[in-house]
Amino acid sequence: MTIAPLQRGWFPLLLATLVSLAVLSAMPSACAQETETAAAPATAETPAAEADLGVGYALDNAVLFLAAVLVFFMQAGFAMVEAGFNASKNAVNILFKNSMDICIGVLLFYVIGFGLMYPGNYGVDTTAHKYLAFGGFGLGGYKAAADRTFSPEVDWFFQVVFAATAATIVSGAVAGRMKVGAYLIYSVFISALIYPISGFWKWGGGWLDQMGFQDFAGSAVVHGVGGFAGLAGAIVLGPRLGRYVNGKSIPMPGHSLPLAALGVFILWFGWYGFNPGSQLAFQSTSDIDATMHIAVTTTLAAGAGGICATLLSWLLFGKPDLSMGLNGILGGLVGITACCDCMSDPMAMVVGAIAGVLIIIGVMLLDKVQIDDPVGAWPVHGLCGIWGCLAIGILPNTHLESGDTSFVVQLIGTASICAWSFVTLFILFSVLKAIGILRVSQADEQKGLDISEHGMQAYGAAHS
Repeated sequence: MTIAPLQRGWFPLLLATLVSLAVLSAMPSACAQETETAAAPATAETPAAEADLGVGYALDNAVLFLAAVLVFFMQAGFAMVEAGFNASKNAVNILFKNSMDICIGVLLFYVIGFGLMYPGNYGVDTTAHKYLAFGGFGLGGYKAAADRTFSPEVDWFFQVVFAATAATIVSGAVAGRMKVGAYLIYSVFISALIYPISGFWKWGGGWLDQMGFQDFAGSAVVHGVGGFAGLAGAIVLGPRLGRYVNGKSIPMPGHSLPLAALGVFILWFGWYGFNPGSQLAFQSTSDIDATMHIAVTTTLAAGAGGICATLLSWLLFGKPDLSMGLNGILGGLVGITACCDCMSDPMAMVVGAIAGVLIIIGVMLLDKVQIDDPVGAWPVHGLCGIWGCLAIGILPNTHLESGDTSFVVQLIGTASICAWSFVTLFILFSVLKAIGILRVSQADEQKGLDISEHGMQAYGAAHS
């Protein structure tokens, strides 16, 4: 048996595309049923398809669509951050991976992921199937109620950009040494199975939701999944050549801090779709007040995270470290994502400040155990993702006051989601390593993945 075809980057991408198209072609009955319903005259049995739900319905859908567009724009932010924090010889490779994450994600989350994550939207009783359930392929079986808040399409669109965010976090953690084919295989698994299943546990009505676990916009559900997936990849891959020599850490600075800073500001901008958009209702006074409160807590946490990470780096290293400050901003944003709805403004600053400190601790911890994470994906998304959810069980907030959750519930939920991502993807990366298709050769790594994997350069031969 030969594995040579798998070593060519086009093969996994072709396979993912063919699988998606094959499943879609196997859904004639659902698609036909959807078409028949849309074409049928208005009757008592088809009110959801025909009823005019008014201006409030239009407003909710329009605002959610705009929020989804902001989250989609975060893909550009991730691409800039990851490219800027890495060597110029790997910039094309990073941009390619970010591009393919969204392309693979939208296809597979449509085909299978959405049905796994939200089976209740297809009429499945999630109380009876609280660990794993499947509603159906595509949107053909989506059961839209007559008094629904959203159209099925905008519902899916808002959710798929979250799935793409979870997937693309890993790109920076494994930068500079993973083969394109292996990365595409990973992207298929996280978009189609791993993220949707753990997402169902909380947001789809599964066991964590029934337990009372709180994670408003995804500190664990999105960022924890991506952060711990990146940690698994970094461990199995091993460090970049020259990163650790004779037990000593050798810094490998990124090639463009201006590019990384631009990416951080794009991500901060996109977070106003991520967190306020997760309110999911915007037409009433209480809804819009809640949305604005979420925007304020998000802003305060980001500022506190950036300031605290900068000050601590200044204290420890003698000079303010821009890269730490930038990651501190992102850490504050990740931390507040779970609790932006329930924390007061002062508590939001506390959440962000502690997240900024955790960034420094996380980076130093990875360096101590010689795990190479070029962009700090695990400290930002994994460690601060954990903190965001646990903060709900520690700091004063409306969920604790009302008895909706507890520290134990928050700990169980956070550990379960992060462990699910880490263990499943550690196994996947280990299998890819065992069959020899995970990491590029030393010669290719020294040359740079832009040339060895893509045959092109981001800036031209003169750029260093």
